[in-house]
Amino acid sequence: MRDPRPSVRAMRPYVPPTGNRDGALRLDFNENTTSVSDAVIEAIRGAVTGETLAMYPDYSQALPVIARGLGVTSDHVVLTNGTDEAIQLLVNTFLESGDRLVILEPSYAMYRFYAEVAGVEVVPVAYRLDDDLAFPLDELLAVIDTGVDAVFVANPNNPTGGALPIDAVRRILERAPDAVVLIDEAYVEFSGMTAIELIDEYPNLVVSRTFSKAYGLAGLRCGCLVAAPDALQWVRRAQSPYSVNALAAVAAAAAIAKPDYVNQYVTEVLAARQFTSDRLRALGYRVFPSDANFLLFVAGERREPLWAALRSEGVLVRDRSHEIDGCLRVTIGTQKQMELFISIVEEHT
Repeated sequence: MRDPRPSVRAMRPYVPPTGNRDGALRLDFNENTTSVSDAVIEAIRGAVTGETLAMYPDYSQALPVIARGLGVTSDHVVLTNGTDEAIQLLVNTFLESGDRLVILEPSYAMYRFYAEVAGVEVVPVAYRLDDDLAFPLDELLAVIDTGVDAVFVANPNNPTGGALPIDAVRRILERAPDAVVLIDEAYVEFSGMTAIELIDEYPNLVVSRTFSKAYGLAGLRCGCLVAAPDALQWVRRAQSPYSVNALAAVAAAAAIAKPDYVNQYVTEVLAARQFTSDRLRALGYRVFPSDANFLLFVAGERREPLWAALRSEGVLVRDRSHEIDGCLRVTIGTQKQMELFISIVEEHT
């Protein structure tokens, strides 16, 4: 067997800790912590027949529904196998080995992952702990001015939680007119801030969305890219023709067509986020501002025993101390779920 490419040999392996989660309270991966809507279940049941499962996917019915839910037309949307494929498509379509991609750190690991596979140079801009992990806009713009080929920004950012206002997104786009600018809106339902309204104004802007978080479809892997049609024609050329399975497309269309379920869930999460933040601060923890469905907080020396105590009680949270010293990240679920989380934290603080 021949050796892999040098870019692959140089990569750090990414192994998400997703095992043994059945039956636990899932406050570790920012998923919907309850379930999907009845409308989604009914749509999937209606789509499961021997004939439909024997056919390759047909997106002609789902795509217009999803586009309409996003406030655009079908030629502005490409369905993807989660946000991961969306990121990979942008790298494969627009970047070459040796090109420069600027990202924030810490942020979503797949930006670096797919860039490194392709031999793209990753230029990180760090969040600063002494600035309460506020978005380092000036530092990012300074790097852009040195010349970059792409800018990938999660808005809100994971794991820090903060969101970038739209006027700041405009500043990035205007400073990088020749670069591909991805605004990853995986948590937009919780922040309410979207750059989709800018896609026809800025031809270099691409927005990604996912149905894995608020909509509760993480197990089906469906997302999309939203951009000007001229940009997406090249993305479609670089994409495998059937990367999104038929049930994922049906479920995503059903979910976005009837948003009441998600809106109700988001409302409860936002209230529970405030409750959790207040209680953690009252217990002496430093909690960073969040516009998403999670909170990052500094546990310090209590991090490891607190993480273990929660896990022993069947409550899973994410240890992010490898990125920000002493930090845990907790997904925000329902009020009842967060009351359980807080009761365990109180017991072990």
